[in-house]
Amino acid sequence: MAYPSMGEAHRRITDYLNKFCDTVSYQDVASLAQLFSFSSNSPSLLSLADALNFFQDANRLIKQSDKFSQFGEILAPLFRSLQSYRLGNLVEAYHAFEKFANAFIQEFRNWESAWALEALYVIAYEIRVLAERADRELSSNGKSPEKLKGAGSFLMKVFGVLAGKGPKRVGALYVTCQLFKIYFKLGTVHLCRSVIRSIETARIFDFEEFPRRDKVTYMYYTGRLEVFNENFPAADHKLSYALTHCNPLREANIRMILKYLIPVKLSLGILPKTCLLEKYNLLEYNDVVQALKRGDLRLLRHALQEHEDQFLRSGVYLVLEKLELQVYQRLVKKIYFIQKQKDPSKAHQLKLEVIVKALKWLEMDMDLDEVECIMTILIYKNLVKGYFAHKSKVVVLSKQDPFPKLNGKPVNS
Repeated sequence: MAYPSMGEAHRRITDYLNKFCDTVSYQDVASLAQLFSFSSNSPSLLSLADALNFFQDANRLIKQSDKFSQFGEILAPLFRSLQSYRLGNLVEAYHAFEKFANAFIQEFRNWESAWALEALYVIAYEIRVLAERADRELSSNGKSPEKLKGAGSFLMKVFGVLAGKGPKRVGALYVTCQLFKIYFKLGTVHLCRSVIRSIETARIFDFEEFPRRDKVTYMYYTGRLEVFNENFPAADHKLSYALTHCNPLREANIRMILKYLIPVKLSLGILPKTCLLEKYNLLEYNDVVQALKRGDLRLLRHALQEHEDQFLRSGVYLVLEKLELQVYQRLVKKIYFIQKQKDPSKAHQLKLEVIVKALKWLEMDMDLDEVECIMTILIYKNLVKGYFAHKSKVVVLSKQDPFPKLNGKPVNS
């Protein structure tokens, strides 16, 4: 990096200080937010960082002016953070940024209006991203990564500031979404419960008053939590809300939602079209869908095995694995229709040995006892209506609706 002259460095630092004070004075939130956006790597911030690393006495410039010194507790650590960030010392950059963020929050408390919310959003985003990068630096040096956890603690303080009455409360959902990202990254999703409870039960909140961007993100993460808890109707509601209200031009975000919504829909007996899977590059679900259509247990197991790592990382493997019962139902249904064409009078009497033969044709080697057990489960879970004639090893199907549709309801557990 090329350092500026002493005079140029002094000018850049003074310009930044003046701009900061002016944006606060005129409540220019868009300009204020840009002053904190490290991750944008904007030329103006990088040139300021070079000036700070060359001049090395910015604190004197802050202290010698009443205009600047009133914001000294904010600006001094912000400058230290930017210096370290430019030099690639991300742990030091995080430490200083956290001090700056805490000082900004104290000032934000004193402002009666919510004019600076967008700037606070940038701080919430930057502290999370900077913490992630600092943790990678710590891990590469053989040290324990702990900064992301610290960023979570800071954001909980921010949430407390915003979650009261008044216009600032509209910012609570954005901070909540940043907390979700941290908790999912750390694998501490149980910590989501307290902020969810505050959002969903507090009377001061009207969910529809929040910005659409934040509502979509919130519903996406809470939908994922419902998938984790195997509450599929709730997951369907939340993820469908996120999909419906997502910006249609944000295809990457739509794909993220569908990655969880598709398994939920499958568990409810709703199959996506192939064109949808192709459009959003979700072809890992194609064989799963085809297995459900055909009643092909071999294909389902092959799909789960082929994409096992991907499904496990997403947390949907167990959801997809439980689709086996629907595949068995489809297979039995196909056998029923074939028999109905050959001999309608005996269509409702399915011999277990016929099901065993069908499974062997699919290279699924099961004996009569195993098939009887599967049929018992299907009847118990209301995927098949009928009863056993144990002596003759025959399933007698109901003549009315022998294969009930799920109709958007999960298989009974």
